[in-house]
Amino acid sequence: MDKNVIDISKIRLPDIPPKMILIGLGVLLALVIVGGTLYQVQAEEVAVVTRFGAYVRTEDPGLRMKIPFMESVLKVPVQRQLKHEFGFRTTAPAIRTQYSGANFGGEAIMLTGDLNVAVVEWIVQYRVSDPYLFLFKVRNREETFRDMTEAVMREVVGDRTVIEVLTVGRQEIESTVQQQLQEMCNQYEIGIAVDQVVLQDVNPPDPVKPSWDAVNQAQQQRDRMINEALGEYNQVIPRARGEAQQAILQAEGYALERVNRAQGDGARFNDLYSAYRQAPQVTRQRMYLETIQKVLPNVGGRVFVDKDAQGIIPLLPLEALGGLTGSRSNRSNEQ
Repeated sequence: MDKNVIDISKIRLPDIPPKMILIGLGVLLALVIVGGTLYQVQAEEVAVVTRFGAYVRTEDPGLRMKIPFMESVLKVPVQRQLKHEFGFRTTAPAIRTQYSGANFGGEAIMLTGDLNVAVVEWIVQYRVSDPYLFLFKVRNREETFRDMTEAVMREVVGDRTVIEVLTVGRQEIESTVQQQLQEMCNQYEIGIAVDQVVLQDVNPPDPVKPSWDAVNQAQQQRDRMINEALGEYNQVIPRARGEAQQAILQAEGYALERVNRAQGDGARFNDLYSAYRQAPQVTRQRMYLETIQKVLPNVGGRVFVDKDAQGIIPLLPLEALGGLTGSRSNRSNEQ
């Protein structure tokens, strides 16, 4: 006989008392019962307890108990924010996020209201608001929610032009999709609260990107030239209007001045004529004196001597009459 072959018939098991076997079976049964009775609910979860498949109750976080072999527990993360990605998939979220290289263009390519095509990538962030509705009201809830989200997004994008989708209408699209999607979730009783809809990237399809970029550059150049023209217009036109208004006001002021002066001169002449008719000699004398009073200050140094006057030369202030002395000197030099 081979020495490496073991004869099983010669193996003898230790004798275990039946009492120890019963104790071991009792301990094992107790562990199974305790393990099937106690369960832990985490802080961000709630536990939905079913008995033979029917809903019984909802348990809050903590250490809980259930009837073993009769009740089952389904844990739902109600405090955790969940998300669905459309048009792309994140494989490794980090500082440098990595994305899947698979093609998800079927859910991202959409037709806009002006019959253009846009590639729309977006994220829906949501929470479970009602665990009972989330688990039992809708079959295939995750797929149903994705289909609802895609349907609402296509409807909203289809009501807008491609310019609105790519540029100015992004925020309005996000808020509209969130509102309509929440209304649909309430209607279907899916037990989901939509927190946010975020448009990640919106672009034209790759085959038309060069043409789209050229159109955008032309539109930007057009807007820049329009803004420059408006700037020049705002500089020149208001200035010309101001100068024209100034000229008009000056002309009106000059006309008013001439009219008022003419009216004043006419009233003065009428008053003077009335005074002259009442006292001609006195008025004539006063007019003469007023005229001489205005004229003499502009004459300079002049001496008026009566033709019959004699011996007045020594009395004249010749030094004060510089103009008269200079005139005489000039006449002497000329002679």
